Amino acid sequence: MKILLICAAGMSTSILMKKMEQYANDQGIDLDIKAVGLMDYQDYAQDYDVILLGPQVSYKLDSVKESVSKPVATIPAMDYAMGDCKNIFQLIKAIS
Repeated sequence: MKILLICAAGMSTSILMKKMEQYANDQGIDLDIKAVGLMDYQDYAQDYDVILLGPQVSYKLDSVKESVSKPVATIPAMDYAMGDCKNIFQLIKAIS
């Protein structure tokens, strides 16, 4: 599974990315994940299966959906803040 995480500058999402990598490893999920800023996502989107937006850029959800032909969703604010990987992976499963 290849997931692209998008946030304002790619910084806070990098923290979540590390948690998701650990969770995937613990669950035996093959994961390729990258965190990028909103300005850079189009350079990477074609290489990923699912695109997730951090809540701070949720206002861009519709424009991201229009620009890619991949499943796209916003990570709920509480799951993002808490790094609730179980819920985030359930979201991924629901949209893909």
